[in-house]
Amino acid sequence: MSADKLVFDLSQEVEGSPQIFLRKDWLNILDNMNTNYNSNQTIIDTSALSNSNKYMAYREAYLSVPINLCLTTNALFTVPTTAGGGVATRNGFNAISETALTTLTAGGTVNVGTGCDYVLGMKNWFGSLFHSLTLDMNGTTIIQQTALINMVNMFRLQTTLSWGDVQTQGKTIGFYPDTAESFRVTSVAGATTSTGGSGVCYNTLFPCMDLFGATEGAVYIPAVVGPPVTVTGTLTATNLSSGATAFSNFQSGKGNKGLLKRIQGFALDPDGIIGSSGVGSSTTGQSATTPVLISSLLAGNGVNALNTLYKGYIFNKGGVGNANGGIIQTCTVATVYLKHLHSFFAMCPLLKGTFFKLTCFLNNSTTNFTIAGKGVSIADPLTNFANPSGSMQLTSVSVPVGGVNPLMITDTSDLYGGSSGLGNGSYVASCSVGPRVLASTHVVPAGSTAVSESPLSRSIYLYVPSYSFSPIFEQAYLSSPVKTIKYSDYYQYQIVNVASGGTVNSLLTNGIANAKSVLILGMYSSSSAQGAEATGLPAGLPVYQSPFDIAGCGGTSPMIQFTNFNIVVSGQNAIYNTESYSFQQFNNQFKGINAVNGDMTDGLTSGLIDEQAWFLNHSYWYVNISRMHPVEQLVPKSIQVLGTNQSSRSIDLICFIEYEVTVNVDVLTGARVG
Repeated sequence: MSADKLVFDLSQEVEGSPQIFLRKDWLNILDNMNTNYNSNQTIIDTSALSNSNKYMAYREAYLSVPINLCLTTNALFTVPTTAGGGVATRNGFNAISETALTTLTAGGTVNVGTGCDYVLGMKNWFGSLFHSLTLDMNGTTIIQQTALINMVNMFRLQTTLSWGDVQTQGKTIGFYPDTAESFRVTSVAGATTSTGGSGVCYNTLFPCMDLFGATEGAVYIPAVVGPPVTVTGTLTATNLSSGATAFSNFQSGKGNKGLLKRIQGFALDPDGIIGSSGVGSSTTGQSATTPVLISSLLAGNGVNALNTLYKGYIFNKGGVGNANGGIIQTCTVATVYLKHLHSFFAMCPLLKGTFFKLTCFLNNSTTNFTIAGKGVSIADPLTNFANPSGSMQLTSVSVPVGGVNPLMITDTSDLYGGSSGLGNGSYVASCSVGPRVLASTHVVPAGSTAVSESPLSRSIYLYVPSYSFSPIFEQAYLSSPVKTIKYSDYYQYQIVNVASGGTVNSLLTNGIANAKSVLILGMYSSSSAQGAEATGLPAGLPVYQSPFDIAGCGGTSPMIQFTNFNIVVSGQNAIYNTESYSFQQFNNQFKGINAVNGDMTDGLTSGLIDEQAWFLNHSYWYVNISRMHPVEQLVPKSIQVLGTNQSSRSIDLICFIEYEVTVNVDVLTGARVG
């Protein structure tokens, strides 16, 4: 009968609402870096805003961050020219969208060397560019620097957002959940690697299950980019992958939808083909040969309009029409909301006169990798596409601030990858904040366009809405001018090299007051006796810096599970009965965290991590320790972690302790009180 009550209530509503604000203006200010981000940081002060005599809503504020992704090589790309095995070599790779280096007819029509629009991707959420931050309020530090804070923020986003939020906000903030079932593992560093690279890989793009059972003569065209293949026989799971029908494989190596969606969100290609100028005639054998490009729908041949609008796109491909690519660059202007960077901003009231100084440390990165053994045989192209012989090997990664590598390199497979247009050789890929490419190791072949600056925004901007009150509502707001802001801050600790089957009995801290929760992320250890054998990566490289793995940007290493797990606070177990089974952690501790109504109301909830994803690779071990008498909250307490590692590999645990901070501020003057 609730619907009847709603009908009755709606029938009594008076249309219209009072005007609380007379005006809302969006103000923006530059950071202090003068377009130079070589120091891997940005500093923003709000003096211009604090002197505006308007109320600032930092809860709605966001940063616009220019990003320049770059891939270069001086490698050779080899393609066949005849059925007899003749080949032609070209410098670099084919970076022209949807354009083939050659068209072959032997054994069916196959376009070889498709475009590289999907080579470069980014890990989940643009905010993963931020390694840590500090905030000064009127000269006093109120947010302490915490390394790897993006890991906590990703946990908050994944347990707070709903799928509706992903659909409406995902493209704006660079967020789309990775397909948990898509990962595969190459276990030994230096061994023959897969087309996806080294270690744990989530970098395949195109699900191809619809190929199974296709009949001879049918033409399959991959969803986004890749070679059209004329089927020469009935396709089966056995043809494509020996284990493709095993249930436990799930989507392993068969497409990470999240990565695909994120690339599509910022890597628009003006040369992308979206139609043709006419219809071919079946009687004459003619086909429409003049494509309609995305750029034809925008002013100034597309590029001028994209630059003017600050719309992210692929802006450098070694020269349009030049098959000797050797370089591809993507630029975008990312949106990062302050409320997602730290809970303080989500709790901010409207403030007038408050001076903030925000300092952020950035995850600029450089990645070096190689591709070897790649070849295309037109004598049997279908077999070659189903079982690519090329392999990708990670050489090194540099992230100067020690944080995550926000860049992802896609798989080289012709069926499942976005990097099928790459040839054998060495490559350098980088992710840089700002207009310029910061890596100094980029090399391109002769005849290619040099590494370029982004044509979009050159600096980080802070956008903040300002409000002007209606007098009567301002009076009501100022009737109690001192507002209390309660927010969470974090301490980070690490427990390293926990052996397989080993026990954890580690004291994180001797005393923290107002502790609210403990969050633990497990990663394969690069510092263990297993070393590179445990991670599949170069020795000493943490898994969250791999360009193939999502660890640290929305996930953990696969299947990091514990038994006999508990958190001990000042000698008392936070979990009444020590957890022995994985479902206990998910149901009793994790489920409902940060969700609408704590996930207690069916039909109204949020959160993006289900039990399968949690078990596979989103193994966030979380315990709420805030439930205590108010007088006890101010007493510093020790915190200890107990458990037994059920992973087959040595692991490192990255632990975050959340604690509550209280700040009182006069919203009229901006002064901190007390």
